[in-house]
Amino acid sequence: MARIFDIIELPDEMAGDIVRRFPEQGSGDFRIGSQVIVRESQAAVFFRDGKALDVFGPGRHTITTANIPLLVNLIGKAFSGETPFKAEVYFVSTREFLDLKWGTPEPITIRDAVLRMARLRAFGTFAMQVAEPQLFVNQIVGAQRLYRTADIERFLRSIIVTKLTDLLGELGRSILDIPAMIEELAMGVRAKAEPDFAARGLLLKSVYIESISPTEETAKAIDQAAAMGAIGDMDAYLKYQAALGMREAAQQGGAGGLTGAGVGLGAGAAMGITMAQMMTQAMQKPAQPAEPAAAAPAAPKTPQTAEEVQALLDNLDAQLASGAISEATYQKLYAKWEAKLKELQGK
Repeated sequence: MARIFDIIELPDEMAGDIVRRFPEQGSGDFRIGSQVIVRESQAAVFFRDGKALDVFGPGRHTITTANIPLLVNLIGKAFSGETPFKAEVYFVSTREFLDLKWGTPEPITIRDAVLRMARLRAFGTFAMQVAEPQLFVNQIVGAQRLYRTADIERFLRSIIVTKLTDLLGELGRSILDIPAMIEELAMGVRAKAEPDFAARGLLLKSVYIESISPTEETAKAIDQAAAMGAIGDMDAYLKYQAALGMREAAQQGGAGGLTGAGVGLGAGAAMGITMAQMMTQAMQKPAQPAEPAAAAPAAPKTPQTAEEVQALLDNLDAQLASGAISEATYQKLYAKWEAKLKELQGK
């Protein structure tokens, strides 16, 4: 026998919930004369056949055919005052939800005016409120099949992150300029996201960006670019690499440190010269025939081990970050030596 609910209410205040379903499972059996009790900062929305229908605001209501006209029309002539009708009721919280968290699940890759490319992470908070309960239930519960608070928050976070990604892509500025633009970016994200929230019956009250920071790889490129300055020739780069090798070897100390210094300098110089030759071949046009030189320098040693190839790849990253090579040249050389590295590692 069907269970008929004569009183429809939630016993608590929906402390952390955006929407709650009554009953929790299946459809409820209601009839004319049943009581609907809606507390302050709530709205009760009758839902049937995938549609949000009649809405009740705060207060105690007795169900009559006059205050559920949409339900009566949907049920049709088979319904009478004595016949229970099936429906679901969604209690929607209309209070303002503050300090909702958002963040980028994966780094955002953007073009950078200084570094050419950059990968960023961001997080912050936002505040929202259900402005139109019927539209909210139709779009979130009916269309998205979401009514658990965690699922709804995840869906709303995805809107915020999508708008931030779009805004950063349109910005055309360097990551180095972003710290001075945090407030403007937050306002831009809110402006872009407001229509999406409104289309789902929500009012986006505020958006805050707490941090936009580079990933570890991008931060490393920034540090190298800052240390080296604007590199205009390969000699400066080789000197920088040699200095790094000497410093690392010196930190080891003792005779082993001196030996390591020789190895580090030799490997660093070899890698730098090899890369310089490849970059020259890739970027320059074929040279015009010239008079033979008195003595040609020995060809640089081609990287043979996985460690040497990895060092060369790291050098390519630094060159791209500093602007010494173009992105097209970087992609071409990186693909070649990455394939060589995989070949060596597979042996």
